[in-house]
Amino acid sequence: METRVLQGLEPSRVFYYFEEICRIPHGSGNTEAIGDYLLSFARKAGLPAERDERGNVLIRKAASPGHEDSPVLILQGHMDMVCEKLPDVVHDFDKDPLKLSVREDQIYAAGTTLGGDDGIAVAYALAILEDDSLVHPPLEVLITVDEEVGMLGANALDCSCLTGRRLLNLDSEEEGILLTGCAGGGAAVSDIPVQWDKARGEIITLNISGLAGGHSGEEIDKKRANANILMGKLLYRLEQEFAIALSELKGGEKDNAITRECRCTFVARPEEREAIFAAVHAANKDFRFEYLGSDEGIVLEASSLGEGERDVLSLTSQEKVLFFLMQMPYGVAKMSGSIKGLVQTSSNPGIVLLEKEAFHAVNLVRSSVKSAKEDLLNRIAYLTEFLGGIYNLEGDYPAWEYRKDSPLRDTMVRVFREVYGKEPKVAAIHAGLECGLFYQKIDNLDCVSIGPNIYDIHTPAEHLSVSSTKRVWDYLLKVLEALA
Repeated sequence: METRVLQGLEPSRVFYYFEEICRIPHGSGNTEAIGDYLLSFARKAGLPAERDERGNVLIRKAASPGHEDSPVLILQGHMDMVCEKLPDVVHDFDKDPLKLSVREDQIYAAGTTLGGDDGIAVAYALAILEDDSLVHPPLEVLITVDEEVGMLGANALDCSCLTGRRLLNLDSEEEGILLTGCAGGGAAVSDIPVQWDKARGEIITLNISGLAGGHSGEEIDKKRANANILMGKLLYRLEQEFAIALSELKGGEKDNAITRECRCTFVARPEEREAIFAAVHAANKDFRFEYLGSDEGIVLEASSLGEGERDVLSLTSQEKVLFFLMQMPYGVAKMSGSIKGLVQTSSNPGIVLLEKEAFHAVNLVRSSVKSAKEDLLNRIAYLTEFLGGIYNLEGDYPAWEYRKDSPLRDTMVRVFREVYGKEPKVAAIHAGLECGLFYQKIDNLDCVSIGPNIYDIHTPAEHLSVSSTKRVWDYLLKVLEALA
């Protein structure tokens, strides 16, 4: 008999499906199995469903009796998750189910991301689709793929398959907020050709860890450190004082997560080893003081692999790499001038990797202002090309602009007052939501995004509130009834 960790939690069917989803590996780019599960669910429920060439799944359900003439509502979320784990955790995201645990009001995964973003949306949708006792308008449940790597599924979707002009997105992470706008974004991909020499000496590794990390949009204003940026500062310091030759460099795996770890290897003079260790120790103290109150857990470690010979960057190539690392924009570029507390424009260098042919870097740029986004992307393009590199823009998506006239928002505000007994916060967010793409593709689309409290998303500390999931479920059902 299978053991269900979430059994007994309410709403029971939501948590049943959430646990089912957590048993199926569904990282970005690995969504075929979860797509199969959704189609199988629809087939068993007798609901029409389809999957497009990109992997997006659409399931339809007729209105509850007596509400057949209500306008169609699109319920929307994404099936992929960000895959991050602690360094000492053994977990294969391509094969292994997530190991869930419940601590008081919170659901965690053991040393990995939980995928509450956006597995809870899929769980909500399936629980709604299976329950014939609910009052709701005609539903089109759209579950997209690869949202976390540039909204590739939504970008490829032929929206002619959708008849609804009201869209309720379930990809938000803060209860009590109705999101009605979001930033646009794009990944600036830089590849700077490098050349190699040979060097013999003391082989030293540097490792940066202990950082808080977080979502590169929602937590970009929290002044947390980025390990790739710290590594650039550290290597520049060392190069000014010691003869070092860079051999390896790797930091981060996701551009939408603030990089928590970065590692490099270089060759140095054996007689300078202890002085290098002392310099790294001093830099550790400096960085901790610099990020006091926001990321003081920074750990810089240097260790020796002994003497030997390594392939190292040529002097010119090393200078190009260090120049790029020192000039990469990171953090908030500008706060909004019209919405207090909202980040307007930011950049996150989430990935750096020294490969055989080139130094590879990916910076995720976000902005609610198109021209500001383009200016920051152009800055990275200019930097890349100035150093003789090749620049590409990937996963570009538009901002979702606030709509002054929104019957969907008005209804949801009214229902929120009735359910919660207070006013909701109507806001925009400095993160990408697929609503922006759908808003551009579908004429006169009315969108709102909601969700329960999910904390530390895109990190191994991610956790989902049980009680918030229940309250948002109750609210969601009242919204469906009102929209019917």
